[in-house]
Amino acid sequence: MSIVDKTGTVGSAPWVERDREVVWHGMTPYPASLNPMVVSRGEGPYITDEDGNRYLDAMSGLWCVNLGYSERALAEAAFEQMVQMPYYPLSHTHKPAIELGEKLNTWLGGRYRVFYSNSGSEANEAAFKIARQFHAQNGEPQRWKIISRYRAYHGSTMGALAATGQFQRKYKYEPLAPGFVHVPPPDCYRCPFGKQPGACRVECADMYEQVINWEIPETVAAVIIEPVITGGGMIVPPPEYLQRVREVCDRTGVLMIVDEVICGFGRSGKPFGFQNFGVQPDIVTMAKGITSGYLPLSATAVRAELFDVFRDTEEYAHFRHVNTFGGNPVACALAVRTLELMEERNLVERAAVLGARLRERLSVLAAHPNVGDLRHFGFLAGIELVEDKTTKTPASAAFVGQVIARCKQQGVLIGKNGDTVRNLNNVLTLCPPFVVTDEELDFIAQTVIEAISSARD
Repeated sequence: MSIVDKTGTVGSAPWVERDREVVWHGMTPYPASLNPMVVSRGEGPYITDEDGNRYLDAMSGLWCVNLGYSERALAEAAFEQMVQMPYYPLSHTHKPAIELGEKLNTWLGGRYRVFYSNSGSEANEAAFKIARQFHAQNGEPQRWKIISRYRAYHGSTMGALAATGQFQRKYKYEPLAPGFVHVPPPDCYRCPFGKQPGACRVECADMYEQVINWEIPETVAAVIIEPVITGGGMIVPPPEYLQRVREVCDRTGVLMIVDEVICGFGRSGKPFGFQNFGVQPDIVTMAKGITSGYLPLSATAVRAELFDVFRDTEEYAHFRHVNTFGGNPVACALAVRTLELMEERNLVERAAVLGARLRERLSVLAAHPNVGDLRHFGFLAGIELVEDKTTKTPASAAFVGQVIARCKQQGVLIGKNGDTVRNLNNVLTLCPPFVVTDEELDFIAQTVIEAISSARD
């Protein structure tokens, strides 16, 4: 049964015409950008467009609206802070930034100093600079290289895009920032080493040490790693993978940066994704769910022991990086309230339960001839579509597009990995808000199952 509910009277056509004149849409080919959906309101896990069509948003906007839309407690927190003190740069300080830093340390389970920015890209840019400066002030200025993974995404700014391992996103923008090296992803479905799941030695983790040695360990500053490669195709590593990478970092003196922009704030079923793997990062970057997407805010959390080198009083010892809006008091106050609501409503635990339910509901797809792999991490899911299970030939763009369109026709918005690696943009993604009911989650799963079953190549 469709959730689409046509109740609107204004209509989107005049707004679309105006949009065509003034708005530039990212990640969208020009012909597709000519007819955007004009979203007019949101409530809980639903959004409604200007034509009155109501959709269950199974992607939480862009992996971020964990508490759903129109949460009044968040609006009130932002309003109260805005009328009290809306802005001051963090060249000094304010109470919301302090309170949020304390709250983040509780969630991280360690002692960290927090530097605030506006987006995940900026949080990673800050992390790269901090890692390089840390080594320089420890007497190793030659450590400047950052190791990332193919298929991973870390942002769209020049340094973060250089770290990104999705070369369709880099094409026509290179050369980017130098010093970024890539290793193969921990893709158990399409193993770069030709191994089968359960019959490997986790060579994907061992590659870090080999590449660090090839590059000369004394030149490598850090590795950056998502607990799970999310936007690149929901690639979930073997359970021991992150621990092995942590051990390599410890042996070689390389810092571990964990990008929690998507995996953080309960999405994995724990406060942060890395906590599922028994590691403690040196630097953690975060954004998106920190405010449930309601205002721009990101953070770069640096282990307290690393911060100690920045206490030096020499001329260039301090972190010479500033951000006009990073740590905006309104955004920080809203973030504190976001985390309080998650604690009060046990939403981290709820996300774990919802993730298990989604896994169970989608399990029937394992036998579908066009489903090559089902991948789950907490309350995240990826469905890799193929033409043939034996050859693993990726499904065509037309087939993937049909599935997404059929879901939308039934009132469910889902996502896919887009503009990542040529011929491998064939993974459907699900990242619903934590506020969905069991019945709404079942509707999402059934809609996806039916859409895949009815699509034709």
